[in-house]
Amino acid sequence: MYGFINTCLQSLVIEKFGEETWKKLKTSAEVQDAFMTYTVYDDIITIKLIQEACNILGVSMEAILKLFGEYFFQFCKMSGYDRMLRTLGGNLMEFIENLDALHSYLALSYQEMNAPSFRVERGTDGKMFLHYYSDRSGLCHIVPGIIEAVAKDFFDIDVTMDILDMNEEVERTGKKEHVVFLIVQKARGKMRKTKTNRLQDNQGIERDQEAFQSALLRMKEKYLNISACPVKKSHWDVVRSIVMFGKGHVANAFEPVYPERLWIEEKTFCNAFPFHIVFDASLQVKQAGVNIQKYVPGLQTQKIQLNEYFSIIHPQITFNIFSIRKFINSQFVLKTRREMMPAAWQSQPTLKLRGQMIWMESMQCMVYLCSPKLHSLQELEECNMHLSDIALHDTTRDLILLNQQRLAEMELSNQLERKKEELRVLSKHLAIEKEKTETLLYAMLPKHVANQLREGKKVAAGEFKSCTILFSDVVTFTNICAACEPIQIVNMLNSMYSKFDRLTNVHAVYKVETIGDAYMVVGGVPVPVGSHAQRVANFALGMRISAKEVMNPVTREPIQIRVGVHTGPVLAGVVGDKMPRYCLFGDTVNTASRMESHGLPNKVHLSPTTYRALKNQGFQIIERGEIAVKGKGKMTTYFLIQNLNATEDEIMGRPKTPRDHKGSTQVASLPTTMLQGSVQPSWPEHASLASWLL
Repeated sequence: MYGFINTCLQSLVIEKFGEETWKKLKTSAEVQDAFMTYTVYDDIITIKLIQEACNILGVSMEAILKLFGEYFFQFCKMSGYDRMLRTLGGNLMEFIENLDALHSYLALSYQEMNAPSFRVERGTDGKMFLHYYSDRSGLCHIVPGIIEAVAKDFFDIDVTMDILDMNEEVERTGKKEHVVFLIVQKARGKMRKTKTNRLQDNQGIERDQEAFQSALLRMKEKYLNISACPVKKSHWDVVRSIVMFGKGHVANAFEPVYPERLWIEEKTFCNAFPFHIVFDASLQVKQAGVNIQKYVPGLQTQKIQLNEYFSIIHPQITFNIFSIRKFINSQFVLKTRREMMPAAWQSQPTLKLRGQMIWMESMQCMVYLCSPKLHSLQELEECNMHLSDIALHDTTRDLILLNQQRLAEMELSNQLERKKEELRVLSKHLAIEKEKTETLLYAMLPKHVANQLREGKKVAAGEFKSCTILFSDVVTFTNICAACEPIQIVNMLNSMYSKFDRLTNVHAVYKVETIGDAYMVVGGVPVPVGSHAQRVANFALGMRISAKEVMNPVTREPIQIRVGVHTGPVLAGVVGDKMPRYCLFGDTVNTASRMESHGLPNKVHLSPTTYRALKNQGFQIIERGEIAVKGKGKMTTYFLIQNLNATEDEIMGRPKTPRDHKGSTQVASLPTTMLQGSVQPSWPEHASLASWLL
């Protein structure tokens, strides 16, 4: 099938069920992201999409196909085929009868199209029997969806369609599936009229009915008085011949006038219609046009059988007079048999003819009025033909020239679709690479700062009047390094820092730096927040728990860390052009480092300002006492013991577990909102953290 069909199915799923359903369906069916209109795709792709749609949506194949049929009609209208479809026929039967002709026309552009075939028969009480022939079995339920939508939209009628018979007729028709539908139609009444309009309409209807009945009586009398009628007409055919459909008014009866004899000689007729064949019920050729004799020399031989030199391409039926008369309203496409052509012509394309079959009852012969079936000037040249070989009155001349332009437009459209698809794929890859780049950029700078730099804006330094800074290091890290291989140190630090990094997301603090075994975070920077001290305190408790899960490669016991925390003002800004870094400046940084260096193993050492910020916030804190701090003199410091209102699982960001004992304290929920720009940067390597601080 052409990509147009798959695009229609994609549009249906997205419009009716949403973009996510289409993505799920596409992934499940393992098909490509997009389809190009004029590209031919394997039928199995469409079948897989329909089958997966049934599974995902939980509906039957019949329901999906009928819905697709309804939507396909609307999709064709939206795609520019509205006027073409509207002009196929004045009623539903005429519309169906001309579907094969429409497919034949579309085949000029969609040259590999394998369309189904339709034949309709009129039954009693306005019923119709629709015969559907298709190479693709199992798709017949699309037809009711299309026909019902056409009936409502174009002819303002409701129809019901039921399957009367379904079988395979491979031998007789060459088709794999033959389905017979019963179509029952009912006029749709328009009930939105005022009483006055209704009265006027009723009076007008009565007048029309009276005129109709009188005309019908006159027609019936005249019809019954005819002694011999060469072609028998049904009741409805006669009525249609005198009634002008639309408003329902009766028109003057039209009667064609035929001459007593045909005023055209044989040679003139064969020249005027250079492509025609007359054959009898046994398929014996009686007459042929001059140009068809030119390109099929065997027709000049007397008493040849038409099926010896031609095969029927459309409709796909057996080559006999019974089948031809059964499909008399279809457009017939015949192709010359290559083996019957002169040896010198074996290499050139076979000639295809397209035209109409007309049964001549009085002569018991069939006339095939046809024209060469050509898509482009290139095919005209390949068949060694010229436009002059086609009669001046034959629109095939114009059709070839117009279709030549149409093919050029289609090729251009195809190229644009391919370029569009290439751009879509490139755009998708670009988005992936952009995401990788942004991830790397946000690892170096806070998100809002990185976005400002990316937009070419200058990031001004910002003053934060209050924030909380934490430093940590590994106890006896120098001794561990001396006793271990470098890879063991790397693995140990990677394990520890991965656990700490996860905690920064849990408690919404910003990771500033890691140098060697030193780890630095800050709360309240780069986005100010009032609970920065509580966040950093919870983070520090989590660090202490996480450190127990990291083994010392020398002793094979859990490592020990020292943690120092201080609260105060800082200045923050981006430093550098080539490798910009987000740095913190001020005495608060230095004091926080002193809290860490003067701390004790597995203890969270707090400065007086941090203690005041955490006082009465649900934390257990004990006083360490007064100590001498390098560069600061005497300071009274504290140790953070625990959070009285949070469990270890909550501190670590694990799923909450309910407390079993009675009268348990209600656990306060920890802040889990991520800080803007919480993806952590890395600083350039330095000899030591102290050299940067001082």
